[in-house]
Amino acid sequence: MAVHDLKVEVRGGDIVITLPGTKFMVTYYKPKDVPQLMSKSDWTDDPNVPVTLGEFRAKAWLAANDKARELGWIV
Repeated sequence: MAVHDLKVEVRGGDIVITLPGTKFMVTYYKPKDVPQLMSKSDWTDDPNVPVTLGEFRAKAWLAANDKARELGWIV
């Protein structure tokens, strides 16, 4: 799995990352006065795929930060 395999969506003040074909999902947001993204506790695991939740979350973090930089939310 590579970062480009992930689907990145901006929903209001949230960045939602999913891996198509799986149940994997995590949502990030940028709190005021905090320099980085934070994840919400709504992540979803999928034990029926060969990718681990840890691998997904690591790539999702990179994808979310790339999108946040593109949007000017973080530097």
